[in-house]
Amino acid sequence: MSTQEQSATATPERHSPDVVVVGAGTAGCYAAAAIAREGYDVVVLERKSESEAGHIACGDALKGADAFPEAIPKSQLEPAFTNTGVDHGRFEIPQEDTVLEIPVPGELAVIDRWEYGRRIIDGAGDAGTTFHYDTVVKNVVQADDGRVTGVEAIRKGTPHTYEADVVIDAAGSLSVLQDNVDFSDSTFDTNVDYTHFCSAYREIVHVDEPVEWSDALVFKPTERAAGYLWYFPRTETEINAGLGFQMTEEPMELVDDLKRDLQNRPEFAGAEVEDKLGAALPTRRPYDSAVHPGYMAIGDAAGHVNPTTGGGIAGAAYAATYAAEAAIEALETDDYSEAAFWEYNERVMDHFGGRYAALDVYNILSTAVDVDDLMGLLAAMPGDKLAEALYSGSTNIGLKLKLEALLKSRGHWGTIWNLYRTKRRADELLAHYENYPSHPGALESWQRRRDDLMESVYETTGADPKY
Repeated sequence: MSTQEQSATATPERHSPDVVVVGAGTAGCYAAAAIAREGYDVVVLERKSESEAGHIACGDALKGADAFPEAIPKSQLEPAFTNTGVDHGRFEIPQEDTVLEIPVPGELAVIDRWEYGRRIIDGAGDAGTTFHYDTVVKNVVQADDGRVTGVEAIRKGTPHTYEADVVIDAAGSLSVLQDNVDFSDSTFDTNVDYTHFCSAYREIVHVDEPVEWSDALVFKPTERAAGYLWYFPRTETEINAGLGFQMTEEPMELVDDLKRDLQNRPEFAGAEVEDKLGAALPTRRPYDSAVHPGYMAIGDAAGHVNPTTGGGIAGAAYAATYAAEAAIEALETDDYSEAAFWEYNERVMDHFGGRYAALDVYNILSTAVDVDDLMGLLAAMPGDKLAEALYSGSTNIGLKLKLEALLKSRGHWGTIWNLYRTKRRADELLAHYENYPSHPGALESWQRRRDDLMESVYETTGADPKY
């Protein structure tokens, strides 16, 4: 009998924490820490070993750490901040033979993501969280009434069952838990497709001489649409170099394409490469609802990522805190219904979810615009306005921006007009998200109006429907 067959027939070891969290990333650790600090029994299940936990493919850029939730003190994270001198983005536009530099408002740092990952795990542990490493979740447990009451997992060949009052899904993009939950009796968002995600690969590259752009986050479009390169300096001589593409496009040879660009940059001559890693991340609107009786999804598992920049650490930390507070309230009242968790949805949409959904409109536009036209227009835009849109989450493209772009673009007027009309659609969508419903029963009518607005987005941009 094989090891797999033996584990399938063995009697599972049973655990009964108050809350089980799946995934030890930013979302999982912040949620666990916030709940454990209130004295509840919280177990985090992590598929990686203890030595590998926290090792996640990431661009390593962290914005807004000065305003992070307090469940894990910022002082505990700061040793992972390797470059706090970055203050602007540097957009390299080969099609226009130009470089556009834009300011990045607020506190910004490039981090050692693995060190950061270890420190948030330590922070959650200090708060009272228990971690079970080498634990692969295989299924969920649901009661006859549909409520999620636990998960089934395998740890080092031994089956384990975790029975819990609340299950928090922090398992990342395309979470396996969501493949196994029957959501038919709740409003949990199941309109999720692999094309809503980006495939990415990154390497940590060491160079002999300091790069001249050590104070900037460097972005560069690939030759193919919906692809991009990034170079984020952890230090003057240690660079996070990566490449990603939207899964609406034909697959890119990520390793080869990144390697080719590195070879063509003189600052990387003779560079040493280490720590190669790939991942998927959401470049879509946040889930319409991320709650189900007994169950909440947070972070990447609920689309809590700025779809224009890929920044997901801050959204994960805040969403985790809001979910933790909903879980604590449920534990105190013994109410684990969808309605009991609903305020978590509202707080996410109010804080950043609506803005992210509006910014996703520009992702949709990018799939329908010629890449050379888009880069020509980007080169004509004032940097401060781009910074406001990309980093502050604003959809504002004001008259000054339109006029300056019009004067400089020389031939991109059609794209400017399309962008202006798209901005109007994004504003309408944002206004609708500001009226996100206060209870599950009102979601369906809210979605119908939102979907009507999205039809206008597709009509305006000429893009194929995304959702």
